[in-house]
Amino acid sequence: MNILLEFFVVTFRVLWAFVLAAAKWLVRPKEKSVAGQVCLITGAGSGLGRLFALEFARRRALLVLWDINTQSNEETAGMVRHIYRELAEEAAAAAPGVAGDGEKDVLPHCNLQVYTYTCDVGKRENVYLTAERVRKEVGEVSVLVNNAGVVSGHHLLECPDELIERTMMVNCHAHFWTTKAFLPKMLEMNHGHIVTVASSLGLFSTAGVEDYCASKFGAVGFHESLSHELKAAEKDGIKTTLVCPYLVDTGMFRGCRIRKEIEPFLPPLKPEYCVKQAMRAILTDQPMICTPRLMYMVTFMKSILPFEAVVCMYRFLGADKCMYPFIAQRKQATNNNEAKNGI
Repeated sequence: MNILLEFFVVTFRVLWAFVLAAAKWLVRPKEKSVAGQVCLITGAGSGLGRLFALEFARRRALLVLWDINTQSNEETAGMVRHIYRELAEEAAAAAPGVAGDGEKDVLPHCNLQVYTYTCDVGKRENVYLTAERVRKEVGEVSVLVNNAGVVSGHHLLECPDELIERTMMVNCHAHFWTTKAFLPKMLEMNHGHIVTVASSLGLFSTAGVEDYCASKFGAVGFHESLSHELKAAEKDGIKTTLVCPYLVDTGMFRGCRIRKEIEPFLPPLKPEYCVKQAMRAILTDQPMICTPRLMYMVTFMKSILPFEAVVCMYRFLGADKCMYPFIAQRKQATNNNEAKNGI
């Protein structure tokens, strides 16, 4: 094709992409069904991972829960089983009324199960061994939610190397291991969905959490490159969604504060709200979701403004040292534990 003609075709497709994106803002796309599909969630024992598990359970997905904490993972599984029982009761009550309705998307609720695995996603061998167990005991994974995350809570020069490595392994490298474990079958079937739960700190950074920002930037870069690779391979049946929320009130960054005059307009997100927004993006095959929408603007401005202008904005918002109270609290807690243990 003549390069000039191809340029006009590409221009039309770019403009058409804008039209489709605008249409999705005006008309909410229909959510796809995940009923009966195997959904694996890392870091499912607490926080966003637990809430993702409950949301997928309500949509009748078959859950595989990974977490390093066995007890909390089992607690999540108990909540999922409770939802499954409620769905079974609702199905039993509605059964007399569905006869003669023709084909209906009704999954046998007795088949809904939740499987729990204790897995340290920061250890490659542990991931591959656990993934093999999942394939043998459950089946192939259709939806992979890479959610597990940690934060060290130390300034760079005070952070032990082991904690820096741990942050990078769990928040970034684990995405490589889990994807390598489950992507081959998705490629074979041309079906699946990979969700990367990153952070707004994977799009722009702040002081005091260099290891965390680096790990989340790495996760975002991995996700975007993977998305392009799937497009290049023309595997359009495999969807990807990047989740980048602002500060979420899960306790992970307890003590983090922006300027007090600004905080009422930009408070920490409620975990339930964050997950519901992410679920809507996943189920409508949205490639990326930033919560709140203001994060899109911040990312755009960071890309076009001079660095000193960004610094001025950070200082005005109190975002330049917003992590310092959190780090101070973590340090105090560490000192208290050491004193209590007689160290």
